[in-house]
Amino acid sequence: MSAATPAGGRIRSAMGLMRSFPAQFWSRLSLQERLALIFVPAAIVAGVVTVLAVVLLGPPFLDFLGANLPLVRFAVAATAILLLTVPTAFVLIYLELKVIARMNLRIGPNRVGPWGIAMSVIHGFKVLSKEDFAPTGADITVFTLAPVVTYMASVMTLLVIPFAPGLIGQDLNIGLLYFFSMGGLTVVGLLMAGWSSFNKYSLLGGLRSAAQIISYEIPLTLSVVGVIILAGTMSMNRIVLAQSGSLLDWFVFKQPLAALIFFIAATAEANRTPFDMTEADSEIVAGFATEYSGMRFGFFFFAEYVNVFIVSALVATVFFGGWTAPFQWPWAYNLNWFNPWSFGFFGWLAIVLTVGYFGTIFFAVFARLFGGREWGLWASMGLGFLFLLVVVAGLVVLAGFIAFDWVAGLVWFMAKTYAFVITFVWMRATLPRVRVDQLMGFAWKWLLPASLLNLFVTATAVVLLNR
Repeated sequence: MSAATPAGGRIRSAMGLMRSFPAQFWSRLSLQERLALIFVPAAIVAGVVTVLAVVLLGPPFLDFLGANLPLVRFAVAATAILLLTVPTAFVLIYLELKVIARMNLRIGPNRVGPWGIAMSVIHGFKVLSKEDFAPTGADITVFTLAPVVTYMASVMTLLVIPFAPGLIGQDLNIGLLYFFSMGGLTVVGLLMAGWSSFNKYSLLGGLRSAAQIISYEIPLTLSVVGVIILAGTMSMNRIVLAQSGSLLDWFVFKQPLAALIFFIAATAEANRTPFDMTEADSEIVAGFATEYSGMRFGFFFFAEYVNVFIVSALVATVFFGGWTAPFQWPWAYNLNWFNPWSFGFFGWLAIVLTVGYFGTIFFAVFARLFGGREWGLWASMGLGFLFLLVVVAGLVVLAGFIAFDWVAGLVWFMAKTYAFVITFVWMRATLPRVRVDQLMGFAWKWLLPASLLNLFVTATAVVLLNR
């Protein structure tokens, strides 16, 4: 019996160690190691499943895609537009944080990622990880659908915006009408949020949004009628083509009053400062979003910044030439002499490894010289690799800018759009919020008569010149 007792104790100790091993092992791991243990096996399994699916289901799937090209194009366009919105919102959030900080003589985000570039992503994950709470007395169905309606109304307007030659979701011949129709659905989502929250501040925010958007929708729509008369179409792509040539062909020089009215009314449509009355925190807490939290608030949050991008893109498209260049290039280069397939797989592998190795070392030394002793060896190498990726990406974009019209058009379009995005951020940093009565009076007493005057003058000029 005395010999059996130590043996039984050792067995029980071993079994206890085996039971506690996973918990002790997991508790000693860092956050990065835990994420690696979770995502690396999942990525391996996903890769194996993808390879098997391609091998087994590839030929029938390709035959199906070939027989249904319109369906494939619709699915690709819808997926690309949906995938575009979230990174765009993150970029705009970071841009707003950094630009406003610089205007206030502050540094801004500088902790998460180089120069704080990952701060907006952390903000997004923070919002999505919050508890999703619904207040007592709220209409749960309407309360849940309201952010979805608001977000999808914003996303669906991207379908008709031409980003570059041939790079458009759907070139509708009534593109502007479709845009304003989908954009008007935003007020439905805000009203749903305000009414279903069972909160007086939310209801006030929803009613303010309805009054504001209905009031400013009229001058916004009338301001582009002059452009439609000059272009002879409501297709967004054809409106851009009507402005091709040079800077003087842009409609902002032919319709300056319409461009000013459109910009002011679009600012009110996007609920941006100084017209952010629907969520005026100094008056009605957060307006329609007072009772929202978690992922449902995140949809409102993302929709607001996507709206800023959409409004900026629309201004650039209708009045500033869209993806067209402001002047004709005095030279014509192409890269037809360059054949990337001539290097072969091993040639490209040697180029990538050589450029990666020496480029990383070069930029690491550069970072070490300018960063001082704050950067260690591995930090300098990592930052050098990031610099190398940025330089290579810039060279690829430059080569595409020279060789492909759609890349050049995309670069011009994004440059114009983000110029207006920075303008909206600038306005938020400098302008105070107006009163509700001033907001409504300005729309009905000033913008509406001015838009009607612009329409009358444009129509008269077209009739007289056509004679």
